[in-house]
Amino acid sequence: MKAVQTQIVKIGNSRGVRIPKAFLDETGLSGAVEIAALKNRLVIRKAAGRRRGWEEQARLAAAEREDALLDDSIPSEWDRTEWKW
Repeated sequence: MKAVQTQIVKIGNSRGVRIPKAFLDETGLSGAVEIAALKNRLVIRKAAGRRRGWEEQARLAAAEREDALLDDSIPSEWDRTEWKW
C-alpha cells in the first residue's frame, strides 16, 4: 500500500497517530502492539507473548541437566498425613 500523510495529534500528555484502517487490515495488527524507535522511524509490531522463548530455554536447560531443583523437598506434616495419590 502506498504511504499516506497524517498528523501527530495531542492525546493528554502523549501524542498519537491515526492509522488508516486499510493499513491495519493489510498488516493484521490489532490489540496489543509494541512500538520501537529506530533512528527517524517508529516501528509498530504485534506484541510478543510474555513468555515467548521460555519453552526453548526450558528445553536447553533440560538438555544441559540444569533443570533440577536447588533445594531438597522438605515434606510437611500435611504431606505425611493428608496427601494421597
